[in-house]
Amino acid sequence: MKRLLIVGAGGHGRSVAEAVLAAGKYELAGFVDDAAPSLQQVWDLPVFGATADLDRYRVCADAAIVAIGNNRLREDLQHRLYAAGFELATVVHPQAMVSPRAVIGVGCAVMAGAVVGTEAQLGVGVIVNCGAVVDHDCRVDDFGHLGVNAAMEGGSVLGRGAWMQAGSVLGYGVTVVAGMVLQPGQAVAAK
Repeated sequence: MKRLLIVGAGGHGRSVAEAVLAAGKYELAGFVDDAAPSLQQVWDLPVFGATADLDRYRVCADAAIVAIGNNRLREDLQHRLYAAGFELATVVHPQAMVSPRAVIGVGCAVMAGAVVGTEAQLGVGVIVNCGAVVDHDCRVDDFGHLGVNAAMEGGSVLGRGAWMQAGSVLGYGVTVVAGMVLQPGQAVAAK
């Protein structure tokens, strides 16, 4: 079983760690977080140090995932992990429902209760948080982020680095441009 390093020990990082433990596909090696050295441990797992030293942690793990909600920071750290020789992991909580016909990029986190429908496409480093829905034929471009209970109706597109905050909704066939942030509960319908 490959050893997995989680970059980010905040709330999302700990949630991803629980998904890793529930899925049982990796051995959880520990965390990296900029709160180190004051943060030295999460549960019974070490916090090896800060993100400035990612190259040093390659001996601690075979694969890594960036579990940080900030899309730009997640992208930067994922590129740095790749350059350091880490395999980029994708984590899917066992209580998520993912169509076998969906395409999931590397470095994605699909959390408990999420639904990824038939022929949906998730790019690299995407977060589909708890209870979020990516319906049939939807596309989430690289480093997109669906917050808790966000929903994309069939054929909609979330642009690169765009963020659907909690409870926001995209109507059928709607496209959200790169980098856009939808406010909690905001709905965007086709015109």
